[in-house]
Amino acid sequence: MLTGTWRQPAGDARHRGHLPRFAAGNIETNLALVERLREVATFRGATVAQLAIAWVLAQGRADRDIVALVGARRPHRITEAVDAAGLRLTEDDLDAIEQAVPRGAVAGERYAPALLSLLDSERTGGRR
Repeated sequence: MLTGTWRQPAGDARHRGHLPRFAAGNIETNLALVERLREVATFRGATVAQLAIAWVLAQGRADRDIVALVGARRPHRITEAVDAAGLRLTEDDLDAIEQAVPRGAVAGERYAPALLSLLDSERTGGRR
């Protein structure tokens, strides 16, 4: 979704249907948030995916303790991700991202409750 190119496949209601953020009602809200991020990304001359990667990296910039794990289905996405590492976000950029997608604005949980209960990070609150 954060590539900014995701579209609901025609006639396939099952596609990602097990993920609450892609459920009817939630997906529309979340795609609208992606469009708001696109405005910030365009201003910075980046893609939405690059902005998202740069935001993750900015969260650990001071302590150098956060790494962005990026997956790619297509070769050009790898280049896009590598280029994102050079995108340094300013405080103004981070504020614009926060305004575009305030905490709690994303609709739906990350996973269905049955799946969420299987994740160690969720059972321990991120603590080991």
